[in-house]
Amino acid sequence: MYNEILYTNILRLLDELGISKTVLAERSGVSVSFLSDLTNGHANPSLETMERIAAALDTPLPALLEMSDLSREDMEFLTAGKQLSALPDGFVRMTAIFTEFQAYKAKQWDVENRRRIYGPAKDR
Repeated sequence: MYNEILYTNILRLLDELGISKTVLAERSGVSVSFLSDLTNGHANPSLETMERIAAALDTPLPALLEMSDLSREDMEFLTAGKQLSALPDGFVRMTAIFTEFQAYKAKQWDVENRRRIYGPAKDR
């Protein structure tokens, strides 16, 4: 399970930072082929490798292992070797901790914004 969370967060950060696996490989010292295997769910990184990747992404390692708020559809899209297109100006993707009421409101905003960006077919 942690591998899926890890590679999903790596793919999300690559998209958000606008960098490629090649750039991440250069920054982390981890080979592109290993990163490809990892982000396709076919590699089991050591703690040292995860730390190097986190440092290269300028992200604390625990954040890479935190459950993602991406939907199953988005995760499948990312792991199919495709990249989500960058969000339009004025929009950001984030993971946060909320009270139940705050989460309810945030979900409403999420649905509204996804309609704006993707149209009604992408409602979740």
